Amino acid sequence: MNIVIIGNSAAGLSALETVRKYDSTSKITIISKEGGLAYSRVLLPYFLRGKLSHDKLLIRNKAYYENNKVEYIEGNVTQIDAHNKNVILEGGNEVAYDKLLIATGSSAMSPPIPGINQEGIYHMWTKTDAEQLEPYYKAGNRVLVIGSGFVSLQAAWAAVVKGLKVTVVELAERIMPSVLDEHGANVLTESIRKNGVDLRLGTLTDRIEKQADGTFKVYLKEQEAVEVDFIIVGAGVRPNTQLIGESGIAVDRGILVDAYMQTNIPDIYSAGDVAQGPTTFGEKNVIHALWPTAIEMGKVAALNMLGIEYQYEGSLNMNVTQMYDKTVASIGKFTDNQVETIHIFEDDGKRGYLKVCYEGEYVVGACLVGSTEAVSLLGKLRPLIRNKVKVDTVPEKLEMFLQIKAFHSARNLNI
Repeated sequence: MNIVIIGNSAAGLSALETVRKYDSTSKITIISKEGGLAYSRVLLPYFLRGKLSHDKLLIRNKAYYENNKVEYIEGNVTQIDAHNKNVILEGGNEVAYDKLLIATGSSAMSPPIPGINQEGIYHMWTKTDAEQLEPYYKAGNRVLVIGSGFVSLQAAWAAVVKGLKVTVVELAERIMPSVLDEHGANVLTESIRKNGVDLRLGTLTDRIEKQADGTFKVYLKEQEAVEVDFIIVGAGVRPNTQLIGESGIAVDRGILVDAYMQTNIPDIYSAGDVAQGPTTFGEKNVIHALWPTAIEMGKVAALNMLGIEYQYEGSLNMNVTQMYDKTVASIGKFTDNQVETIHIFEDDGKRGYLKVCYEGEYVVGACLVGSTEAVSLLGKLRPLIRNKVKVDTVPEKLEMFLQIKAFHSARNLNI
């Protein structure tokens, strides 16, 4: 069998390794537009903070592809010919497949701000982005970050750690709506400002002008302009679906897949940030652009490409990071309008803000802005949410339940 994987990150590599676990003979071809060795996007902020060297970003070495008997092609797929089972590369070369996995990930977006496409204005999404930004991360430099999502605030935190003067501009009235509830966002906002960041909410960026000395003047609606040395744009990402063209593959925001990671075209699968698939909560087509989700999807796609029928249990959003002297985390459904019941754990001076959400007797989500120790609770909740385990909604009883469950798990594993 001839398996072609478009993409060289979490989903593609997970699929490759799953195939090789069960099949040592099929031909596997990986096609990578970005090129180079595979790396971890989640580590990029640590590289900018100076916590990791460049080589520590890499998650596979040069021997990896040879050891797994993979043909590795650096190239851009411009077309999928589903009728003849070929992918066509820029330049016209064709690669035939029996099974195809599209794991092309996502790309950073730029808002329609006049002057935004200039040298000195960057995203923070790829290794190349981080490499271009790294020389700017010097104490005393001034940076403006457009957007206050997960990636934007991590980039800003790295700048704070390195001693830069940081301004964050957000059009909405609050930060991180996809990661935190309103109260959690307010707690983090306070910590961000305490760490010296000039955080401006409800602020529209009108235009950007480059000065003669290479610095920038950023004009804000109804506010004084801000002068900075460089700019980071964090206005979200979009799935890389450009190659779909007239292939007939069904696309909404991303590529639509079922529980087997199968598209509407036979023998074509998709996984990772580009795939819009089922969730733990029964939704049919949602994108969770998360590293663990990509790994899970890649495994499911690979098994089904091999003819081993395997249904995905559904993606479950979970974000965890440390920034601005806080651990920030969320899982599942955590906003008040999504759930039936909420319980906020009393802050004992160590835990911070922690909320657990329920529908009936089932935990469906939680969010945290607090301590590293408290985030372990969210990890324990993950299997309860996925497996729909009934629990007592009283916070103290939930904690006791989790402690007992962990104790029995440890005994069963002979720990």
